[in-house]
Amino acid sequence: MVKETAGPAADKNRYSLSEHVFTAPNLEPALYIVSTPIGNLGDITVRALETLAAASVIACEDTRVTATLTQRFSLKTPLLPYHEHNADKQRPKILEALAEGRAVALVSDAGTPLVSDPGYRLVRDVVAEGHKVIPIPGASAPLAGLVAAGLPSDTVLFAGFLPQKGGPKTRRLEELAKVPSTLIFFESPHRTAATLALMAELLGPGREAVVARELTKRFETFERGTLEDLGTRFEGRQVKGEIVILVGPPEDKPEAEVDDLDALLSEALTEMPVSAAAKKISKATGLDRNEVYKRALELKADDA
Repeated sequence: MVKETAGPAADKNRYSLSEHVFTAPNLEPALYIVSTPIGNLGDITVRALETLAAASVIACEDTRVTATLTQRFSLKTPLLPYHEHNADKQRPKILEALAEGRAVALVSDAGTPLVSDPGYRLVRDVVAEGHKVIPIPGASAPLAGLVAAGLPSDTVLFAGFLPQKGGPKTRRLEELAKVPSTLIFFESPHRTAATLALMAELLGPGREAVVARELTKRFETFERGTLEDLGTRFEGRQVKGEIVILVGPPEDKPEAEVDDLDALLSEALTEMPVSAAAKKISKATGLDRNEVYKRALELKADDA
C-alpha cells in the first residue's frame, strides 16, 4: 500500500481510508472475487480496497448498493450490473475484458460472492476460458454467525435458503435431520418463526440453535436456546433485519432408545393412526420420521 502524493498518479487507482488517500498498485489480469462488508463498512479489508481501486470495472449485483461502498472509500472504478437476471447478457462483456488483459472485480451486495448466489457460473466460464480467478477473502455472514454461536464448529454444513413452499421445505429439512454437523441457514425475517417451528418438529425440539440477526450492524443480536424454545419465543413476533439460523448437530441416541422403538410404536398405535403415531414417536426420540413411519406400517401389517 502506497500513500498517495500530489502528481499524475493522483487520478489513478485512488481510494481513501480514515481521511488518508492512497494509490493501489496495478493488478494482473484476472477475475477478482472480492468480499465486502455484511453490514459494518469498517470490516472492509485493505486488500479489498486496493483491488476495487485498481480494477478496470466492478461487476456488482445492485449498483446502488455498491455505490454506497465506493462513495465511502472514494473509489472511482466504473460499476457494471451483474446479477441472475442479466448474467447471460453481461457475462460475455466480462470475458471480453479479461481477454483484453484487464482486471475485473466481482462483488455481491454484501459478504463473500458465490455464497448463496449464482456467481459460480461466471467463475466456471472464466476458468474454462483460461483466465485466472483470485479470491480476496473477507466478511462472511455464515462464519460470523458460527464463531459467536457457541455451537460445535469442527464440522459445518451451510444449507443456504430453504425452499419457500411447504412440501420441498419439509423434504429438505428431513434430508438434513441426521447430518452430524452444525447446520447454517439464511432466512427472511417474515418466515423466521414458521421455519423455527418446522425445524423443531423435523430436526428435533431439543436441538440447540441460535438465531443471529443483523450481524455486524448496530442492532446485532444472538438468541440462543433449543429449537422448541426459539420457536415459541419468535411466534407472533415481528422480525426485522438479516437472519442467520444455526442448528447444532443431533445428539447420539442411546441404543436402548432405538431398541424400544417397537414398544413405543405399538403403544401409540393403540390410540392413534399410523401417521400420528409416527410423528409422535419421531418427535419423542429424535429418530427420522420417515423411518419411524415405515416401521409403524410394518407393525400395523403384522397385527392385521
